[in-house]
Amino acid sequence: MDTQTTATPTRTKTWTLRVDLFEEGDVTKVHAVLDTGDNRLESHTEAHRNPHDPPVPEIGDEYAAGRALVDLGDQLLHFGVTDAAANEPPLHS
Repeated sequence: MDTQTTATPTRTKTWTLRVDLFEEGDVTKVHAVLDTGDNRLESHTEAHRNPHDPPVPEIGDEYAAGRALVDLGDQLLHFGVTDAAANEPPLHS
């Protein structure tokens, strides 16, 4: 008895993420772009330093970039839900 298995080819993709940070006084702004090859998602976020906190630029970077990445994640989930719903087979009564 011969058993042959058909291997599913591996699918590999590379997504590119660019995060640009801009500091203007006590405000750190971020423009993040995720290019999936199929879609291009963008996020614009910012973080404001509390005037009572010492100026530590990397903290603003972390907050603003983190917010941008969360926003991109939310966008990806939204697209996934929308695409999954569009690809469901129709219900038969």
